[in-house]
Amino acid sequence: MHALKTLAVAVCGVLSCNAVMAADLTLISFGGTNQKAQDKAFYQPFMKSSGNRIVQGEYNGEQARVKAMVEAHKVTWDVVEVESPELARGCEEGLYEKLDYSKIGHKDEFIGKAVTDCGIGFFVWSTLLAYNADKLKGTPVAWSDFWDLKKFPGKRGLRKGAKFTLEIALLADGVKPDQVYTLLGTKAGTDRAFKKLDQIKGSIQWWEAGAQPPQMLAAGDVVMSAAYNGRIASAQKEGKNLKMVWAGNIYDVESYAIPKGAPNRELSYKYLNFASKPENQQVFSGEIPYGPTNMKAVKGMPAQIAAELPTSPANLNGALPSNTQFWVEHGEELEQRFNSWAAK
Repeated sequence: MHALKTLAVAVCGVLSCNAVMAADLTLISFGGTNQKAQDKAFYQPFMKSSGNRIVQGEYNGEQARVKAMVEAHKVTWDVVEVESPELARGCEEGLYEKLDYSKIGHKDEFIGKAVTDCGIGFFVWSTLLAYNADKLKGTPVAWSDFWDLKKFPGKRGLRKGAKFTLEIALLADGVKPDQVYTLLGTKAGTDRAFKKLDQIKGSIQWWEAGAQPPQMLAAGDVVMSAAYNGRIASAQKEGKNLKMVWAGNIYDVESYAIPKGAPNRELSYKYLNFASKPENQQVFSGEIPYGPTNMKAVKGMPAQIAAELPTSPANLNGALPSNTQFWVEHGEELEQRFNSWAAK
């Protein structure tokens, strides 16, 4: 090993030291088309510009893996893609580094929900109302139409869980987006949400995986469904005449975080800075229809692409940002109540 270091130092006199001694950055994501978009927008150009290699890995959001490494002081991951609830809990438990934003970018450039103590959001996704224009007569424009069984007869698709389903019920009942979580935090508010769900309970077809709503809509199993915008956009690319209603969409953020004790901390910051730049987020959103978190990115994108992103100004108007802290505090009790209600 000593001989190799001596050789490297000697070579540094002739070549770039960065090229000889460049560190590898281990980056963990959820895989799939999302990872492919990250690879094109972030990984490949970062490697080219920095001279550092990115070692890609995948996981399914199992925070226990991060916790085990941090507690054993044997962290091998540098940057991890994390969903909002896990990020909030992991930050409280000290599993992730508290971020120094002077190394990432100006906080005011990002959508507010993207900036947290332990993570920087790099894309925004939405849960919204979707329908099959070939099979549905009429055009729904809001969640209230989802409840109108006379005007739009047929089955409705909803995610089998309290999260987002209860918010959707209150939005359909006329609650303003900025009042939803205040109301949902009270017994009267949750009672109101479940009473609203009772109105269409017999017409609900539950789904548990994001791939299901576009399949159910295409097959005509449901006439409308709550769905993830990225899944509907993918189905549109396949030629299916599915439409999205952005009014009342509920959006959340996917973030990058640095595990506590990551071996290449400073290089991780360089990557976070790179992935936060508007020009790189534009490439990402051009590959997969998730909204950039850097608001400068939306302004520079083709209007046709920007119009189908969660962070376009028109789609953010009247949207509901998912309240991560609310679900960390109330999720268990509300999911239990939901499961009891759904089983009846």
